[in-house]
Amino acid sequence: MAGGRIPDSFIHDLLSRIDIVEVVGSRVELKRAGREYKGLSPFTNEKSPSFFVNPAKQMFFDFSSGKNGTAITFLMENDRLSFVEAVEELAKRAGVEVPREGGNEGPRLVLDGPLDALAVAEKFYRSQLKTHPPAIDYLKRRGLDGETAKLFNIGYAPESWDALTRQFPEADGQRQHALDAGLLIERDGGGGAYDRFRNRVMFPIRDTRGRTIGFGGRTLANDPAKYLNSPETPLFHKGRNLFGLFEAKQSTKAELPYLLVVEGYMDVVMLAQHGIRNAVATLGTATTREHLTLLFKSTRRAVFCFDGDRAGRSAAWRALEQALPEVFDDRECRFMFLPDGHDPDSLVQEIGEAAFRALIDNAQPLSDFLLDELLKQVNLATREGRARLPGLARPHLEKLRDGALRTLIIDRLLTITRMQRGDLEAALSAGGKAAAARATDNAERGRRVESPGSKPVRIALQLLLEDPGLAARAEHLGQIAMLNQPGLDILLDSIEFFSENPDANAAQWLEMHRGTARGAALGRISAMPLGINGDLDAEFLDCLSLLRKRAVRERQQALLDLARERELEPAEQAELMALMRERSN
Repeated sequence: MAGGRIPDSFIHDLLSRIDIVEVVGSRVELKRAGREYKGLSPFTNEKSPSFFVNPAKQMFFDFSSGKNGTAITFLMENDRLSFVEAVEELAKRAGVEVPREGGNEGPRLVLDGPLDALAVAEKFYRSQLKTHPPAIDYLKRRGLDGETAKLFNIGYAPESWDALTRQFPEADGQRQHALDAGLLIERDGGGGAYDRFRNRVMFPIRDTRGRTIGFGGRTLANDPAKYLNSPETPLFHKGRNLFGLFEAKQSTKAELPYLLVVEGYMDVVMLAQHGIRNAVATLGTATTREHLTLLFKSTRRAVFCFDGDRAGRSAAWRALEQALPEVFDDRECRFMFLPDGHDPDSLVQEIGEAAFRALIDNAQPLSDFLLDELLKQVNLATREGRARLPGLARPHLEKLRDGALRTLIIDRLLTITRMQRGDLEAALSAGGKAAAARATDNAERGRRVESPGSKPVRIALQLLLEDPGLAARAEHLGQIAMLNQPGLDILLDSIEFFSENPDANAAQWLEMHRGTARGAALGRISAMPLGINGDLDAEFLDCLSLLRKRAVRERQQALLDLARERELEPAEQAELMALMRERSN
């Protein structure tokens, strides 16, 4: 792994080479809207576009979700990449190499330490499996062979409080990296650390690049927590990762025909052993929108596999609700329910690969599952029952984008309810227009600001982010700096940055403050519309003039107050007279 920190100067240069309109436009359909581009938010299921890309600022603004930022931020949010991955993706687009400060001997990236610690832990657990017969016997009893265990790098965490801890000396911060990765737990009072995983079969969880980012451990004791996952860390999020996805993608060079979503580690592993290599598992959590995004980056069809009991169907319904906004164009979701008493692990061992694949092929389409579940809530034998169905279907149809699937469901509702199309569409749209109006109103409200002049610091900063060239016109900054005004430090630092970097844009300045309170403030201010149609140069100078007047007034008042307490020094008297003349002029 390449060591060293990515220089700030490279980030600055990279953002000057990249056109955010091209980056976002490759993932979101954009249309010109004055000086900006607009489209439907990729982060919410909106009907009216409130997602904007500003080429001058090189930033995006999504008023439906509240997200905004640079091209790096967009890739992190939309593609679910880490900061480093997003930079590498943009660097590849720009045709440049990502430099590192200090090389392997220098300071490492913030996340490199925990990643290295996880790699050390994976190697340690694998070595331990070979020398612990009880763990090997457990896997054999479950039907697992050595080749499959090797494919998934399965290991064993010894029944010890410090077996892994000893692999990380406290020197050079190695133990802290292991703590940050969730491998160790700090003792109360700061008295050292101990192993999180003990006497467990260990399943490494990898990201889409094959890097181990966490673990799932299956106990070999009578532990009430049969499975234990790594805690949430900057690297590992249960709701954003899928066990087995890397291995599934490695099984073929072509696009996967489908991905089978199961619930357990052993389900994925045993299916792979039986030739079904495209199975993934959620990590002890319900299906999320992030899971769907991850799935549809690798395939066009997701098949959800659940138990056939009430709990399984409830979990399937929750997955369906998350899937509705994500199923459009040629994307497809299906639902497969297992016989009582079986999970994928046990069933594939009993019926074999061919029969299991036949069950996958016969999985229920999303539209069938949706309507079947809704039909359980009404009595179709009565007019009242049939009349209730559109109202039950409406909130789910509102989550779907316009397209073939939505049309198919409406056509089926026509047949089931025996309604006229106009009547059905009226029933389905009831409340829809009001909801759309509310969404549009909220989006517009998010774009309104107070009248210009009421917040001169903010207005000046907005203008500066819109046109960084204004920094060259700024004067009397020394006087303005004396003003006690919230946010003034950000404005003055911004003027200084753009004065020293006349070719820079708002995105480059914002990126320098990623993850800070100042960065969040700059993002919020960048998202606000100007509400100014006149001369930006004149407005900017007016704001600075107003701030200067306030500064002069404050300083004059401070000197007058001081004069009441003692006689002013000659320099102070001269300053007071100068300020009074300046105010009178």
